[in-house]
Amino acid sequence: MASAPDDEQDPGPARDDAPDAASAAAPDDVIREPGDVAPDTTEGEGGEARRTDFAGATRPIEGGERPGRQAALVYNPTKVDAASLRATVTRLSAAAGWTEPLFYETTVDDLGDEITREALAADADAVLVAGGDGTVRAVSEAMCGSGVPLAIVPSGTGNLLARNLRLPLAEPEAMVRAVFDGDTLPMDVGWSKLGRADGTSEEHAFVVMGGIGLDAAMIANTNPQLKKTVGWVAYVDGAARALPGAKPFRVMYELPGHRLHSARVQSVLFANCGSLPAGLDLIPEASVADGALDIVIFQPKGPLGWLLVWRRVAWDNSFLRRFRAGRRVLALRTKDNAVRYSRGAGIELAATEAHPVQLDGDEFGEAVTVNIRVDPGALLVVLPKGHDTKGL
Repeated sequence: MASAPDDEQDPGPARDDAPDAASAAAPDDVIREPGDVAPDTTEGEGGEARRTDFAGATRPIEGGERPGRQAALVYNPTKVDAASLRATVTRLSAAAGWTEPLFYETTVDDLGDEITREALAADADAVLVAGGDGTVRAVSEAMCGSGVPLAIVPSGTGNLLARNLRLPLAEPEAMVRAVFDGDTLPMDVGWSKLGRADGTSEEHAFVVMGGIGLDAAMIANTNPQLKKTVGWVAYVDGAARALPGAKPFRVMYELPGHRLHSARVQSVLFANCGSLPAGLDLIPEASVADGALDIVIFQPKGPLGWLLVWRRVAWDNSFLRRFRAGRRVLALRTKDNAVRYSRGAGIELAATEAHPVQLDGDEFGEAVTVNIRVDPGALLVVLPKGHDTKGL
């Protein structure tokens, strides 16, 4: 008898111990042959456990196990007790079951934004920042839109964002602990695109407030050593230096959805927060989570105009508004134009010549155009458990 072709081989005699096909196929009545099921690994691949990122790239996991959650601390070594803070973060990380934290120090050349991006690239589950307002601003800029929680450990002299969030200023351990058992709040972030006189431009974030004009000149004239010694009070000295030469300047500005305006101003502020040190409420109704920025235009005329500015900020906003009777007085008072308030998604502004700009209390050179926009809920900030968010 001729042999069967290669693709039709004689299966040979039936085996007595062969399983019953019907029972072997239960419960779905389909008999699975080895070739019907795709292998778990691709040919040439080992069986080592791997971790994949959002794009599908694979990374081996040491020991074949997924590492625990990990925090990263970004700190300014001139503003904190580095050894004590690192020990606190390490101790509380271990107590929460997290792995050993990552530590990054800021430098003169890196205020915190680049090393924060390194922490995010290392898949940090939370980032803590300890430093001055400039460090908090730089780290927040890098964290914007990441979805990773940011815990602010109050340090330095101003602590403007921490004050506006009403965080415990004298209890750094409370903010470290909040990383592991606290709450989070999606906070707005402001972005400022600065156009220089030479035609170049750059964009930076701010979390508290920025400005062009006299307020920036005041900061530029503040003695750094005096600020280090007496804190925010040094800005009084800066103001005394800046005021004698302060002159109003012409700007064209427009808020989204509004008409173009022209005005002579001393300063234009764009704010995400409203409170300043010493209990001063520059913008009592400002909110970090309303999806909008507050615009303040200072245009005093002469010494009387400056008195009206001071009355509005130090007396009306910071004192009278706290009481029902005071609010009734303010409702009856005739409005003045020394300080004008607006609110919106941002502002576009152009000046006839370059003027100094500040963001969160740091100098950012001079600009002839400023384009401000808000990024709603872009920064996830950590709050202590049960923290009162009313008014934030």
